[in-house]
Amino acid sequence: MHVSFEVRRGEIFGLLGPNGAGKTTTIRMLCTLLRPTEGTARVAGYDVVDEDDQVREHIGLVSEEMIMYDRLTAYENLKLFAKLYDIPGEILDQKIGELLDLVKMSEWRDEQVGRFSSGMRQRVNVVRGLLNEPEVLFLDEPTLGLDPQSTAEIRGLIEQINGGRDTTIVLTTHIMTEADALCDRVGIIDKGKIAALDTPSVLKRKVSGRSSKVLELEVPGLDEQLLSVVESLEPVQEVTMESSSRLKIIGEGNDVFDRVIDAVRSKGRKITSIKDREPTLEDVFLELTGRELRDQVSEKVETTRRGGPHGGSDRSRGRR
Repeated sequence: MHVSFEVRRGEIFGLLGPNGAGKTTTIRMLCTLLRPTEGTARVAGYDVVDEDDQVREHIGLVSEEMIMYDRLTAYENLKLFAKLYDIPGEILDQKIGELLDLVKMSEWRDEQVGRFSSGMRQRVNVVRGLLNEPEVLFLDEPTLGLDPQSTAEIRGLIEQINGGRDTTIVLTTHIMTEADALCDRVGIIDKGKIAALDTPSVLKRKVSGRSSKVLELEVPGLDEQLLSVVESLEPVQEVTMESSSRLKIIGEGNDVFDRVIDAVRSKGRKITSIKDREPTLEDVFLELTGRELRDQVSEKVETTRRGGPHGGSDRSRGRR
């Protein structure tokens, strides 16, 4: 890996990338869970190798694996981790109470965590990462596997933590709409390098400023014949069948949409919806990292721990 970036104090910074791109590895090194083999990194002003104890004192980590004990209550879990941070007993109860209020979990403080839904567990998991009042909070896919209501709750909580507590947040996610909505800036990492780094709006403008255009069509009863017709058009770069009736076409030139629509109608097919849409952060992501699947087999990684705890079918065919 050869990654270089800076996160500004008080911002929400998104670290995006395909599977195996190096996101989690980067986070683990910044949290002192994995020792870098080369290079340097500083978090909250401290070197992650030479001053790892100080780094851990100033950060919080909410990983995709929820680190809690099912047989303990929410309060007991948080008290256990607070003790690992040496939080004095006289303020411990007050701190846990305030944080449970923050995530709307006070009502269930004395219920066993094993009885909680995934969204409730994740809210307690976020509290665990805030116990030491971190300057920097690392969130590794915090909404992974959550239902829409819980996802919305966690996203609102992230904004509240960042705005109300002035906490710098580093977020990894595969949900581009989440990154677009939450992040002040995003870095897209691919194959161990930063492929792009800027605000979501600037990155989207860079794509929209190029000749590529995006068209979505609703055509009932799509089939191979019609797909081939659209793909054969010279200005068409890529055709994605997003459902049994929806096509997304990426092409070049001012007349690409007219030519696609004329070609579809010339085959006697009815178009029920036409959308000329602006590029999204997902379009930026796919343009920079490609569309090939990134399947991978996880490898065992040795870590160093010292001190505190820590819709439809997807079918894409196109010309490049």
